[in-house]
Parts: sequence; structure tokens; C-alpha cells
Amino acid sequence: MVNTSTSAGLVGVVLLARHGDRLSTVYQDPATYNSTQGYLTPFGAQQEYQLGQFLRNTYLNPGSPSYIKGINTNVVDVDQLYVRADAGGGDVILDSAYALLQGLYPPTPNGTITLANGQVVTPPLGGYQYVPVESLEYWQAPSLTSWMECEYFQAHLGRLNSGVVFKDLTATAAPFLEAVTPYLNGLNNSFLNMWNIYDYLNVQYTHNKTFYNNFPKTLLDQARYFANQHEQNVFTDSVINGVGQIAIRTLWPEMLWSLGNMTLPNNKVKIALTEVDYKPFISLFNVTNATVTNPNISGIADYASVVALELSQDTQGQYNVAMKFKNGTDNELRTLQFWGSNSISLDKLVSSIAWSTINSTVNWCFSCNQTVLRGCSVFNYSNDPFLNPTSATGY
Repeated sequence: MVNTSTSAGLVGVVLLARHGDRLSTVYQDPATYNSTQGYLTPFGAQQEYQLGQFLRNTYLNPGSPSYIKGINTNVVDVDQLYVRADAGGGDVILDSAYALLQGLYPPTPNGTITLANGQVVTPPLGGYQYVPVESLEYWQAPSLTSWMECEYFQAHLGRLNSGVVFKDLTATAAPFLEAVTPYLNGLNNSFLNMWNIYDYLNVQYTHNKTFYNNFPKTLLDQARYFANQHEQNVFTDSVINGVGQIAIRTLWPEMLWSLGNMTLPNNKVKIALTEVDYKPFISLFNVTNATVTNPNISGIADYASVVALELSQDTQGQYNVAMKFKNGTDNELRTLQFWGSNSISLDKLVSSIAWSTINSTVNWCFSCNQTVLRGCSVFNYSNDPFLNPTSATGY
């Protein structure tokens, strides 16, 4: 619901959506978290399509309290949407974005045009609406996969893997890991490999009928529990600008820029959507302290989950942001708190976050101690006192 102190309707919304179900297991190297994407299944496409329908009913329905003022509700105005998605490896994230958009703006015959000779033409598939998606390849920029090839993040993983927290969790998980080993088809059963264990079991339980009939559901629940514990530690940190939060630190600049642009008189964008993996959700909820009042949102967000940063304006003209979350198949968005508050002024959000963001490739290279890979080799680090200690000048 929109704050009662605001005028009716939202100014705009920034969305982070997780991809849908995929068929292939995605192996993530426990020491680096380097991986490639899998491929979207029909089930995953349906999940994303239904998410798009939900978002349509929430933000494009004039009868909804969260209706976005001035947005085209039937025929899409592509200038009102900004959509981007990771296109590296398989197609699961990029295709998830397309499936979501099919639900957000379904086919309509109202998109017909009349040619000069009088011929009336309707787009194919009953009026399919084509919404542009900016696809970002792994090699183009690190913003959507910022943890990969990041040396400081790998050092963070190394500290976790040898630290007391994971040692204690390893001991706690030992009975489960022993019980589940016969079902892993040779996969390493170490707690450090917990993400891959859970992902393999989940994919098999969803798509392999023989496995589904023989695998104890209680073991899948335990796998999810321990994977949540593992990933919550990997993608959080004790400070807001820690490398463990890197999954959200490279997304914040685009999110804050989109929110700020929505306040400008000449702005047209009403919805800014980024399709992502599960990792930024963990970091986002930790950075904003959302897990303090909602501890059950920690860990891995389900397929087709979405976070919405809703921008509204109160009667004094101040722009405010509320954070909402829908976890997978949940049927509603629930309000999460920014540092203990149900909403926060846009100015305060920016001032609280901006200093910790990573807003360029060169900034990422520095933040990750990377000088060669992912475009970092083109920069001159000779004057950097951290990467080149013999330098006398500042960065």
C-alpha cells in the first residue's frame, strides 16, 4: 500500500527480479564462485510470466493503490520501461526477463496500424508487444556479476571457508551430508560445496521423476536450510562497503540513478527492471538491515522473486522510497524496512548508500584488486598507492 501521506499513485518503481526455473544444474566453484548460466524451462517461463501478470495488476491497474501515475496500461510505451538482464553463459536470466514482460504487457490487438494503402496490420501472436531488453554479457561490464574474477571476493571466500562459522556449520551439517551422499551422483559432499549440493538436489527433485519418487523431501528441506546459511554468509559482510556485499554494490548506482531520474520533469521511465540471480537479494537485505525485522527473508530468494523500490511523493513535495518483496510464489508484496523504517526519503537513501557503491569498471577493478581480467588491463595503475605501493600519488 502507498503511504497515506502521499498523493494517489506512485511516481515509478525500480524492480529486481530473480530468474525462473532452469533445467541444468549450475556449478559454482566454491573457491571463486565463477559459473555459467543454465537454460530457462517452460516451468520457469511460466513462473516469470505469472510474476509479470502480478506486477501488471499491482502497478498498471488504475484501481490498485500502487498504480503508477501516467503509465500506459495496455499498449506499451517502450520509453516508459528500462529493462536489463545478464546474458552470460546460458539464457535463463535474459529469457526470464522476456517472459516477465509478456505477463506485464500481454498481446493486444490495440497495437494494430493502418498502412498508407489502407491495409490494417496486427503484430503476430495476437498482438505480441516487443519490449527492448538491454542484455549485458559477462565481458562487457562487471555490474551484474561483480563477484566473479574479483580477487578480494575470493579472499573473502577463503576466510569464510577456513573460519569458525563454517567449521561450526560443517559439524552441524555432518549428519545431513552423510545421509544425502548416496543421492549426489558423485558430487562433492563437503559443506563448502553446499550451494552445488542444494542446487543439484533441487533440480533433480523438480525434473527427474525417479529421483522425485525416491528422494526424501526432508533431505531437500535440510539442503535448503544449510544452503541458506552458507549463501547468507558468502554474500554479506560486517560493513556496508565490504566485499561480501559486492553483488548489490554494483547494482545500486543504476537503481539510485533510475529513482533520481523518475523525479525529473522530462523523465519518461516509470519502471526500471533488472533481472538477476539470487545473490543481490541477500546483499540488499543485509545492507538495508531488512533481515533484522524480517529474518525469514535471509538466504536464497525463490525463483521469480522480486524486490520493488516504490517511489512516491508526499504533499510537501518530498520523494520517498518504500521497499517491497514478493518471494517466488507468494501472492502479495510485503513491506520491508530500511534501517528500521517502512519508508525513507530518496535523499536519505542516496546519502546512506552512494558512498559504498561501485559505479564503474575502473572502480570495480580497484575494489577487487583486479588489474588484468574483465577489462581492467586497459587502466593505468602506476599511480595507485594501493595497487602499486611504490607510487607517491593518491588514487
